[in-house]
Amino acid sequence: MTSLLSTIHSPADLRKLTVEQLPQLAQEIRAAICDQVGKSGGHLAPNLGVVELTIALHYVFDFGPDGDRLLFDVGHQCYPHKLLTGRLPMLDGLRTSSGMSGFPEPSESGHDLFRVGHAGTAISCGVGMARGDSLGGQGYDPESNKTGRRVACVVGDASIVNGVAMEGLNGAGTLKRQFLVVLNDNGMSISKPQGALAQYFDRVRVSHLYSDLKKRGKDLLKDLPGGSLIREAYHVASEAAKAVRHDGVAAGSAGGGWFEHFGLVTVGPIDGHDLPTLIEFLTEARDFDRPMVLHVKTIKGKGFDFAEGDASKFHSPSPFVREGCRVELKKEGRSFTSAVGDAMVALMERDEKVVVATAAMPDGTGVSKVLPLFPERTFDTGICESHALDMMAGLAKTGFKPFFCVYATFLQRAFDQAFQEASLQGLPVRLLLDRAGLVGGDGSVHHGFCDISLLRVLPGAAIMAAIDEPSMLAAMEFMRGFDTGLSSLRYPRDNVSDAATRAGGVCPPFELGKARCLTPELNVSHTPATAAPDVAVLAFGTPAIDSLKAAESLKADYRVAVYDARFAKPVDHALIHALISRNIPIVTVEDHGLIGGFGAAVLESAQHQNLDASRIVRLGLPDSWIIQDSRASQLAEAGIDAAGIARGVRAAAELGVLDRMLAQPDVRIASPLARETANRR
Repeated sequence: MTSLLSTIHSPADLRKLTVEQLPQLAQEIRAAICDQVGKSGGHLAPNLGVVELTIALHYVFDFGPDGDRLLFDVGHQCYPHKLLTGRLPMLDGLRTSSGMSGFPEPSESGHDLFRVGHAGTAISCGVGMARGDSLGGQGYDPESNKTGRRVACVVGDASIVNGVAMEGLNGAGTLKRQFLVVLNDNGMSISKPQGALAQYFDRVRVSHLYSDLKKRGKDLLKDLPGGSLIREAYHVASEAAKAVRHDGVAAGSAGGGWFEHFGLVTVGPIDGHDLPTLIEFLTEARDFDRPMVLHVKTIKGKGFDFAEGDASKFHSPSPFVREGCRVELKKEGRSFTSAVGDAMVALMERDEKVVVATAAMPDGTGVSKVLPLFPERTFDTGICESHALDMMAGLAKTGFKPFFCVYATFLQRAFDQAFQEASLQGLPVRLLLDRAGLVGGDGSVHHGFCDISLLRVLPGAAIMAAIDEPSMLAAMEFMRGFDTGLSSLRYPRDNVSDAATRAGGVCPPFELGKARCLTPELNVSHTPATAAPDVAVLAFGTPAIDSLKAAESLKADYRVAVYDARFAKPVDHALIHALISRNIPIVTVEDHGLIGGFGAAVLESAQHQNLDASRIVRLGLPDSWIIQDSRASQLAEAGIDAAGIARGVRAAAELGVLDRMLAQPDVRIASPLARETANRR
């Protein structure tokens, strides 16, 4: 059988196929995605579920740099879209710098409008583009501009419950032109969706009465002439809404009555895997002159039993191997996420006041370990970070000890609540920030690079980082007893290491604003001036592990003291004073942006203490976007892997030597770096 996918270089090639050929294309797309994700990891189940929907959208609309607008809400459902827009050759480099991003990426193709990895944004951005096109005379109008640009937004994985999506719907209802919201309803978020709206959709889908009416409607549509699908389906949906209300199940056509409160005509649900039906409905929706929601029912993980059967596990799996009906994920060691899940179980077992929440990420944050054991004290809010943090503030106000487990990249979605309802009130809300720093294959849309900068501005906050499992346990125990304000603990998307335990011995309890020396023989507090280190590395979080490697590689030339800084707020002012007053250069290292980060806090501490900060060297993430690749490659690019830290330490050590040399003008300066620095001075 001739491969169809290999012939698709643009949507124009897709539209040359017959409708009868499209199921074969869908099968080939699924196979290609599954094979590649098995090798590289990536988002599997959400992409398998939207194959037919994506084919139908590109078959009907003319999306492109000069054509119609297509926006994705939660960009991880974009793989089929990328394969239909000429990026099949990039698939084998998925999630690396040599291939395609796992999210929409405008630098790859003009078919991608936004870099997007966060939920809830498509409708509002789409409303803006619709208004802009209309104002610029480019928008579709059935009377005055039939070749104008249409706008379609694909909303999936339960992101419709997000507050920003609600605001977008409110704005969409005011448009007086074509605007399509495709609600990809797969009955799933990242995991099982939560909340009243999710339950509402569930009730409508399982209503026997509604199913009967939908079947009647489908039979009716078979006999109708073209051009009346939307009108008649809308009529049938309205009748279903009335009947379902009387039956006491739910109001509206799968949410139809609900969406129409926003001023949007609502049609569906229709089968999201039935290509002829999708194409018929989308053809009429394309030319509809009012805002519309088309409710499409899909199956997450469609096409592979293992993905359909456990869509949460295969939402974004690591590489895996298929052997017949058996699928085995590759083992990657013990992750921080898993360690946090076990630690939360232990905390909740010994303290009945501890409660925990997540925003649609129970597996990704380790909360799935807690849910079955403490269902009354564990909450999954769905994709609603702002609500989750405010709810935690409310729990804190009533005397509980709330922990909010959230990806660092999603924290900024709840910053206002961290400020107003938690910090301003002095409430002890505790943030466990998973995937802090560089995240590898998910790339720039998911890097957690600004949580320190955001939280450090909040008075009374305690901002911590873990370097390994013992330090994580100690930090969480500290947080449990920290009742004077907001606290946070960051840790990466990585495996835990035992290097710090081997180097520094038993992990002591956390003490507010105090660092821990991982090289006891070089601890500035315990060594005489004659045995003082040549350089001190203050590492915030897991860069301490690579700092130990760097120190080991330099031991023939320099004595390098390595400290686990533990706190970015408050920093260890006494340690900074001791190091600078003894003329010991400092290298700060963090897996975070340099602007407003840990290193900036060290500089500020030196300035506040009227100390000379000229020999403080800061290493961290640059003021630029780092694209998708392995986490190891990204750390090297940022210069915060072991080799990069060693370079920074050597530079700081030479600055210290240089200061002594400058007092002796006749001494020849051999090092190029030192000569350059001397010339600048």
